[in-house]
Order: sequence, then C-alpha cells, then structure tokens
Amino acid sequence: MASFPFELVSPDKLVFRGAVDDVLVPGSEGDFQVLADHAPVMTTIRPGILAFNEGGKHTRLFVRGGFADVSPTGLIVLAETTIPVDELSADRIAGEIKSAEEDLEDATEEQKQAAQERVDRLRELKDALKI
Repeated sequence: MASFPFELVSPDKLVFRGAVDDVLVPGSEGDFQVLADHAPVMTTIRPGILAFNEGGKHTRLFVRGGFADVSPTGLIVLAETTIPVDELSADRIAGEIKSAEEDLEDATEEQKQAAQERVDRLRELKDALKI
C-alpha cells in the first residue's frame, strides 16, 4: 500500500508527523478514509476517533474540534483536542461532555444546533467506548 505524509497538530504540540498508509477522519459530514492520492478536500472535524496506520502500527486518538485538509502533498489535521484512546477514561469523557454542555448553554440561537450535535456525539462516543 502506498504511503503519504500526515501531520496531526494540536494547539500545544505536533502530535504526529510521518508517512502513513491510511487515516480515518471523523469529518463533520461523516467519517472518511484518506489513502495516497486522495482527492483534495477541506472539512471540519467532529468529536470522534481518528485512526491511522503507520506501516502496520495502528494508532487511535480521540479528537475534538478543528479541520482536516487533504492536498496533493498529504493530509494535515488541526485538532483542538487530541487524546490517545488508551488514555481515555470515564472521567475524561465526562469532562468533555460537561465542556460541550457548557458551550451549549452559552450558544446563540444560530449556534445551538451545532452545539447540541457536539454534546450528542460525545455521548455516543462514551457509549461506543463503553467507559
């Protein structure tokens, strides 16, 4: 399988940079998989699991907020939050849900639907991870 350059960046650090075989991105319009020579696309990401395969090594991270940019030079994901799945706990997910619920309370009428969707997706994530 052909590899391509991938960068995952959070506000405080470069989380990952390297050649990968594929990346599964939780896009705002649904999950999508990026392989070498993917068509260019830019989208927002939703709370969910970002997974990538680096030469047979599989990595899964929870991401929240940000953008994914697929270009001829590779994929860059800018995420507000990145947490390795193996570091997730019930308390940590509960904190993410609480933060999203606070954002919902502070949301304007125009922002309420998107804020509610974030809360719902985090609850779905908690259920899916069974933590």
